[in-house]
Amino acid sequence: MADKKVIITCAITGGIHTPSMSPYLPITPDEIAASAIEAADAGAAILHLHARDPENGAPASDPDLFAQFLPKINDATDAVINLTTGGGLTMTVEERLAGPLRFKPEMCSLNMGSMNFALHPLAEKKTDWKYDWEPAYLLGTKNGIFRNTFEDIEKIIERLGKDHGTRFEHECYDVGHLYNLAYFLDRKIIEPPFLIQTIFGVLGGMTAEWENLNFMKETADRLFGDAFEWSVLAAGRNQMPFVTNAASRGGHVRVGLEDSLYISRGVLAQSNAQQVRKVRKIIEELGLEIAKPNEVRQMLGLKGADLIDL
Repeated sequence: MADKKVIITCAITGGIHTPSMSPYLPITPDEIAASAIEAADAGAAILHLHARDPENGAPASDPDLFAQFLPKINDATDAVINLTTGGGLTMTVEERLAGPLRFKPEMCSLNMGSMNFALHPLAEKKTDWKYDWEPAYLLGTKNGIFRNTFEDIEKIIERLGKDHGTRFEHECYDVGHLYNLAYFLDRKIIEPPFLIQTIFGVLGGMTAEWENLNFMKETADRLFGDAFEWSVLAAGRNQMPFVTNAASRGGHVRVGLEDSLYISRGVLAQSNAQQVRKVRKIIEELGLEIAKPNEVRQMLGLKGADLIDL
């Protein structure tokens, strides 16, 4: 059992689930701010944030929407603000970068490769849609590709990392993404320490099986040694079992309504904080401690909240 403190990341709303799937999904800027602050109070040291259109809940990239909730979160908590560079699956790279380039956060997510990011099976599970965009958005992923080419990744690292001191949550959905990351490390485009978020259970990426979790961890250890911090998230019903395993092995965890809408089998989570409290209890019952935001900043070499443009 490792004695390293465990980082809890909470992904507040994301761009995957739609409003019809849960009444508890934060949509408006006020809802996103309140949910993020509550999650931080519950123990989340990193807040992973997307924006949504407050009128219909669709994924949005307008920096003015981020501006309506980021200052509130920053004023109310010392948690690390982590903005998406993934945005929504139909956005261009420039649209996805609009918010991060304006606010220059301490962290951003960064998908380490292009992939078939398929959500279309979700459209088969719901027939009473609140908004017309929802089924069309989900079904469109059957013939869509989430783009992050080597050139895209390098530009994002250069424009945010080199120019503004932002560091990244390197999202790896498959083993090839780890090798892509190794390519950038070998060329000194990124430098340690860095956070690897290994992701399981998204159709088009690595499935949520224990053998895959072990393989991803073993591969990361072989490629990166002690240069990285390892975190795990799993979609849907695999969320809590997978993050529990990660914490017990010296890793970090990510929860939140972006990744799973549920708190237990068949029971919708009523807030992000409810998931944070649950995983925190698990971590502490394993005899481990959660990391505080300032400890996370030290672990990951972050620039500090005072250097964000809010």
